[in-house]
Amino acid sequence: MGLLTLIRLRARRRYLLARAWRRGRQLTPVADRTAGLRGQPILLFSTMRNERIRLPYFLTYYRRLGIDHFLIVDNGSDDGTREYLAEQPDVSLWTTQHGYKQSRFGMDWLMHLLRRHGHGRWCLTVDVDEFLVYPFCETRPLRALTDWLDSAETPSFSAMMLDMYPKGAMHDQPYREGQNPFEIAQYFDSGNYVISRNPLYRNLWIQGGPRARLFFTDCPKRAPAMNKTPLVKWHRSYAYVSSTHMLLPRALNLTYDDQGGERPSGVLLHAKFLDTFAAKAAEELARGQHYAESHEYRAYREGIARERDLWCTWSEKYVNWRQLEVLGLMSKGNWA
Repeated sequence: MGLLTLIRLRARRRYLLARAWRRGRQLTPVADRTAGLRGQPILLFSTMRNERIRLPYFLTYYRRLGIDHFLIVDNGSDDGTREYLAEQPDVSLWTTQHGYKQSRFGMDWLMHLLRRHGHGRWCLTVDVDEFLVYPFCETRPLRALTDWLDSAETPSFSAMMLDMYPKGAMHDQPYREGQNPFEIAQYFDSGNYVISRNPLYRNLWIQGGPRARLFFTDCPKRAPAMNKTPLVKWHRSYAYVSSTHMLLPRALNLTYDDQGGERPSGVLLHAKFLDTFAAKAAEELARGQHYAESHEYRAYREGIARERDLWCTWSEKYVNWRQLEVLGLMSKGNWA
């Protein structure tokens, strides 16, 4: 990689940090409890809009995993999301009515909060429908993983996003508030993935699964990216480039290969495909606040019209993290 490219990447990072500082002024605190944070809490950052029905399980799941505090941006919810979050003692909440698209799909807002509150701390950045699974997660808290990553001098942890879906029509299996979504969305594609390496940012680029199979049949290269690096020992000089798909400095993206073999990695179980999905897709398409003129939600609308059952004969029922490791979708690496 030439010197000119390195200079451009550094300039790109400084630009992203400056954007985040400017967009941070768009946030209005609703319940800022960060003054009570001491030591090394594990923090979760998220942007959301109209997700009230998902919140009880989302918060419960991550509390059990070991998240100490949630820092959330509410982007103009009108379904009770903001009011519910403001009542939670381990949540700090900011709100904004500004454009999601104009804030790099919420990443400018979250990077502002990461810079202010995440420096020197382990930070998990996820959407409200993403649930982290890591090696030994059923018996070891998230703190055990971050302590091991600290001892291994590894500042970032990758997780492939895995779309989960039900067997049968989504609208025939209603989701109720507080329910574990994977009681309904029990299945996933165990294969059907394409992996390449991004030569500029050095991250792996993963596409496939049911979204590529059904919604992007005619243009698989436009299918959503499944690679993410959601867990990072944050530094105020770091920047997410595109959602949580890749970071700068780009050394943070080297999360798979090591001199001793594979590095540990996880999976983000993605609970998008519930009976609430059709209404959500229609709402987001109408708002037009998503990537590439919302082409992803246009594909969803057309795909739902053609096919409401994502299950196929090659679908696999989820059991646990060990199953995902056997299938090659995650790894415990040398963490024993």
